[in-house]
Amino acid sequence: MKISIITVVWNNKKTIKYAIDSVLNQTYKNIEYIIIDGASTDGTINIVKSYGDKISKFISEPDKGLYDAMNKGITLATGDIVGILNSDDFYIDNFVIEKVVQKFEEKKVDSVFTDLVFVKPENLDKTVRYYDSSKFNPSKFAYGWMPAHPTFFVKREIYEKYGVFKLDYKIAADYEILVRFLEKYKISYFYMNEVIIKMRIGGISTSGLKSNYILNKEIIRACKENGIKTNWLKVLSKYPSKILGLFKR
Repeated sequence: MKISIITVVWNNKKTIKYAIDSVLNQTYKNIEYIIIDGASTDGTINIVKSYGDKISKFISEPDKGLYDAMNKGITLATGDIVGILNSDDFYIDNFVIEKVVQKFEEKKVDSVFTDLVFVKPENLDKTVRYYDSSKFNPSKFAYGWMPAHPTFFVKREIYEKYGVFKLDYKIAADYEILVRFLEKYKISYFYMNEVIIKMRIGGISTSGLKSNYILNKEIIRACKENGIKTNWLKVLSKYPSKILGLFKR
């Protein structure tokens, strides 16, 4: 079973190497690694090119943002399964993809997701929040909950059948696509009970009151567009549980 992993990057020479190495060091070898760069000017391109043909496909050109770049990667993917690894993130060990593929083969599902941890950029061993996907089921979407998207692996045919990321979302296109796949079209899934990714805190959807307002507004929109009834009260009710994630290590 072939797996395509997509990393989207723009001016991120500080951390891109962590992401690349965590993919190339995987024990599972049937990996197509695609990197989509948004015409970086800080030296990121040189770092990626230094890996030569270890990177299966590399494009560097202007884009319309994060989700446009992800869509480019999905279009290029030829694997049976597609996963997306952000340029600030990295796999927790070298056995992640091997275990993910094993679950696809064992469970005969359309998608697999797991847990992740948020870490401090200056101390990658310091967990500041645990993202627990174990309690997820599609009814949770109305309350602003989704599986940890960076851990979400799905069969490529699902993108081909049900579409890619919507570019008119600023922050929550990942939320919308999971609602579309898991609730509207009810694709099958399996939760793998372990952490596979470390994510540095400070991304667009993890900081700032303005960002959180836009995020929650788009969550409500995503639910309504896909036939889920929700409201601001329901969506905001997720925050006490998020706080509990600060105490789980």
